[in-house]
Amino acid sequence: MNTSHTLAMYIDHTNLKPEATSQHIKTLCNEAILHGFHSVCINPHWVSLATKKLKGSNVQVCTVIGFPLGNNLTSTKISEAQQTFDLGADEFDMVMNIGAAKESRWDFIHDEVQAIVEAVQGKCVKVIIETCLLSKEEIISACKTCEKAGAHFVKTSTGFNNEGATVDNVSIMRSAISSSTGLKAAGGIRDKATAIAMINAGATRIGTSASIIIAS
Repeated sequence: MNTSHTLAMYIDHTNLKPEATSQHIKTLCNEAILHGFHSVCINPHWVSLATKKLKGSNVQVCTVIGFPLGNNLTSTKISEAQQTFDLGADEFDMVMNIGAAKESRWDFIHDEVQAIVEAVQGKCVKVIIETCLLSKEEIISACKTCEKAGAHFVKTSTGFNNEGATVDNVSIMRSAISSSTGLKAAGGIRDKATAIAMINAGATRIGTSASIIIAS
């Protein structure tokens, strides 16, 4: 964590704003190449454009599934994952069904996550559990369920709710999963000190729109 380049490699350079235009996405891709970010994280509509812009680079295309509420039909989430897979997406940040978690319907959540993992044929799936809406016990159960279902990462937040990532919740999540499962902290991470604190707590990826500030 001694160099900006090292920190940049943790970052999913993000623009999920509904008002984003094609020019915003092109700029996002150019910035990701320039600074060496791990990926761009964008809404499904922009996957085709980003795939073309990033062709030949080391930057991955990350998109979101069932975003931002997670309450889509499972069949809708599967279709969204399959279509964006076909358009060239490399990573998929799916939103867990939060209501199902609040009802401890862990079998349902397991099966839905597993279905998305299968739909993208082994590519990276991160499950957003929206920690601000869950108790500590629910966070732990959600993480364990997602890992068991084959998710490659668990992720703190959409950034569209009342709280983003916190060091405490990242620590809880890390304690619930194995070292081989990734942990993405996202939501409200706007400076280098906060990003490093998340990594020290166990995050292996950072989702942020303040990427250039953090990596500078």
